[in-house]
Amino acid sequence: MRAVIRAHRSGTAAALVIGMVVMLGGCATVETQPIPAADLTEQPPILGGRYLIEPGQEVVGELQVMHAEYEDTFVEIARTYGLGYDELVAANPGVDPWLPGDGTPIVLPTRFVLPRAPREGVVLNIASKRLFYYPPPGDGDSDNEPRVVETYPIGIGRAGWATPTGTTTVVSKARNPIWYVPKSVREEHRAAGDPLPKRVPPGPDNPLGAHVLALGIPGYLLHGTNKPAGVGMRVSHGCVRLFPENIEHLYRRVEIGTPVRIVNQPYLFGRLAGDLVFEAHAPLQEDERAWRTSLVPQARAGLVGQLDTVRSLDETRIERIAEEARGIPVSVIVGRADTKATIQSARRVSNVIERDRVADRSSD
Repeated sequence: MRAVIRAHRSGTAAALVIGMVVMLGGCATVETQPIPAADLTEQPPILGGRYLIEPGQEVVGELQVMHAEYEDTFVEIARTYGLGYDELVAANPGVDPWLPGDGTPIVLPTRFVLPRAPREGVVLNIASKRLFYYPPPGDGDSDNEPRVVETYPIGIGRAGWATPTGTTTVVSKARNPIWYVPKSVREEHRAAGDPLPKRVPPGPDNPLGAHVLALGIPGYLLHGTNKPAGVGMRVSHGCVRLFPENIEHLYRRVEIGTPVRIVNQPYLFGRLAGDLVFEAHAPLQEDERAWRTSLVPQARAGLVGQLDTVRSLDETRIERIAEEARGIPVSVIVGRADTKATIQSARRVSNVIERDRVADRSSD
């Protein structure tokens, strides 16, 4: 599914200041313990986006940090590490995406709170620009055996051409599709001085790429792309774009009739080993729902049966995480690791970008 890549960098990460974890001891008093020191030795990165999930598990993956080399860009980093461009920009505020700079630490937001949706088939969270695929369970006891989830970055409809939400199914599949250009798209391009034909044959000029999964929502597709740099961004006329290698993988495995749920969930709470973490994304431009007023009630609901008291919520931190919208799951419990400490204790991984290989794939 992913080309073999080699690690070619083993520099030592900069020294880090290790924060403190506060362990709750009831409602009134707390004890502080040091956060375990992060392993600053660069390890192989966790790639592939495939995770085992136990019943009730709400968070998958692990936050990672790599160091850029002089010629690295966010486009190259995103594709190598299974991320979208906007995800990297949000997770690394203040870093130039086209010239991060040699040695600059780059946060890889590769820990995910699973969307609130049935765990079957395909789930698209357009707010996080992520697809989650739950393959059918095996032949064992599906109530008890570990399940699998795969997650991939997606490009979605830009403002004015929003990807719709709702429940549908995969109704057909095609290799090397012909793109029959909708009249509305032709009119838009004609007005911009870039006329399009009524049909575009398979090949490098076809924006659908080499694989298509058609949805029951008329006119909407999951497909590859001839411009993979746009994966993870709002760039389409409503369809969902994936990296060519990811849609090829899904094409082989997703059957006609597979359920597809498209949700819009910018704020995600998930329970994790006695903790409650919050992953926040900037709401889409046209999303006018009053998300911020419901955050604390959502967090309190997430604590029920999980921790001793709902009064242990750090409501100020919840607001700060929502405001920053970095897409990194962070604890919202008083005294637990905040965003800075969470990044400081993340897995340090090797830079495995092979620029020649990425360049060769830039238009596949």
